[in-house]
Amino acid sequence: MFYWVMKTIFIGPVVRLLFRPWIKGLDNIPDGPAILASNHMSFSDSIFLPLAVPRPVVFLAKSEYFNGRGLKGRMTAAFFRLTNQLPMDRSGGAASASSLSGGADVLNAGGLLGIYPEGTRSPDGRLYRGKTGVAKLVLSTGVPVVPVAMIGTDKVQPIGRRIPNIRRVGTIIGKPLDFSRYEGLENDRFIQRSVTDEIMYEIMRLSGQEYVDVYANTVKAQQAARKSAKAGQEQRKAEAVGAAGEALLQPGTVKAPGAITIIGSPESLAKAPDAAHTEHVPHAQPDTHAASSGTTDSAGSNDSGESGRGRKPRKPGS
Repeated sequence: MFYWVMKTIFIGPVVRLLFRPWIKGLDNIPDGPAILASNHMSFSDSIFLPLAVPRPVVFLAKSEYFNGRGLKGRMTAAFFRLTNQLPMDRSGGAASASSLSGGADVLNAGGLLGIYPEGTRSPDGRLYRGKTGVAKLVLSTGVPVVPVAMIGTDKVQPIGRRIPNIRRVGTIIGKPLDFSRYEGLENDRFIQRSVTDEIMYEIMRLSGQEYVDVYANTVKAQQAARKSAKAGQEQRKAEAVGAAGEALLQPGTVKAPGAITIIGSPESLAKAPDAAHTEHVPHAQPDTHAASSGTTDSAGSNDSGESGRGRKPRKPGS
């Protein structure tokens, strides 16, 4: 009841007045249970798509939206619960399987289930590789998949923007996809991947997006790592500049332009403390005895003035 009131009385009229959304292919939605598999470019996708479809749509939304703290977190969680959205654990394993079982309950009850096969919003407007959770639901329940393309929502509310831009958005609904030919093969991973890729191809065809055969969350992790590394470099650079500035502020470390340092002055002695304590060493007197004996001095010269370098050593006994 509350969902109907929110959709038809509060949110619906305002959204239609401001954004003037258009829709194509509305008659492609069957009367019975079905999965609406959509691209995901904006937080507002979960608002525009349910408003475009007359029937109630239950969305699988990431569980972080339901676990927020503070006033904003509680309000976000309340909004998602009141708009027929179920928490989806994306960590994989048993947690993700349990989340998918909630979606299966919606389908078994004859409802419409909305899901974003990419698993997260596109970081750059391109269409990324789909996760096989949608295929598991399709193969286990036998319901048709309706591909959906949201148009322009990334311009209305890009990632990181809280207040949306006022502009038109669109929704294109494709013809249902039937995968009953794979009945009994729901546990085959190759079949799951084949079904997922076929769904993503139809979404790509409807949306006109460039397809990237990589998971969107992998690209987001790489972007976050590069951003963190860049921030670290800038912080280290700022610390180095700050340290240099502090050194310049130390007294006596900066000389005035054109100043001259006089050798032997107290200032120069302060910079070279060893010079102030250097003892005077008298010049060595020549050894007259060594000069008269014809021996070689420390420079390698003999008494005849010929250099000792390069000469062959004498043979013993010569």
